[in-house]
Amino acid sequence: MIPYDIGTWAGEAVASSMIIAVPVALLAGLVSFFSPCVVPLLPGYLSYATGLSASDVVQGKGSRWRMLLGSVLFVLGFALVFVSISAVAGGIGRTLLEWRDPITRILGVVVILVGLIFAGWLPIGRRDLRLTRMPKVGIAAAPLLGVVFGLGWTPCIGPTLTVVISLAWNEGSALRGALLAFVYALGLGLPFVLAAVAFARMSRVVTWFEQRRAALLRIGGITMIVVGLLLVTGLWDWLMAWLRNLIAAFTPVI
Repeated sequence: MIPYDIGTWAGEAVASSMIIAVPVALLAGLVSFFSPCVVPLLPGYLSYATGLSASDVVQGKGSRWRMLLGSVLFVLGFALVFVSISAVAGGIGRTLLEWRDPITRILGVVVILVGLIFAGWLPIGRRDLRLTRMPKVGIAAAPLLGVVFGLGWTPCIGPTLTVVISLAWNEGSALRGALLAFVYALGLGLPFVLAAVAFARMSRVVTWFEQRRAALLRIGGITMIVVGLLLVTGLWDWLMAWLRNLIAAFTPVI
């Protein structure tokens, strides 16, 4: 008996659609970062999370460790919100296995509509909602501010989060749903952290992407449309079965 069968291990690793769902969730997070209610207010968010003034954030005058800690705690705060929502969706998906096929197809239609919105082909739902007042209390409350961010900006980043929740439901697992949401939060949160520790450099990158935001949103929208079509047609499950068979059949050279 072979103690470590790489083929079997790899097959189990993709026993669900996670191998494709995870990159989609990461892309959805990046798309959310470049939405109108996130990236334009980046200095303000970092100011709230660290207790520094927005000008100090932009000029990089604050302590690097303070900026890093504040931004990480801020990201963990809104990650908690997304993970909780997605875990519940995954758990419900497992409970409703009997109705999984029709609900998956309905969610596929929703994902397609979201993709059309982000691609700019359906001019609805692109609201720019922002909280107008938030206390500048520094690092101690950074996680709470992250939670407020996760709840208060849902109407704006909701479309991309809807895609992640739909994928979580399709997984039928609270754990996998939580993992997808965490990956989504990484896609949204890593740019925050990078901007906190190197705002001057990150701002140039953000400006470059901001100038091409329409193209980025279109790419993200097209990806969502493809995922939605796979869910509606049932090809998602077929593709996952094909991947499982392909990788499970893999045998190492040695």
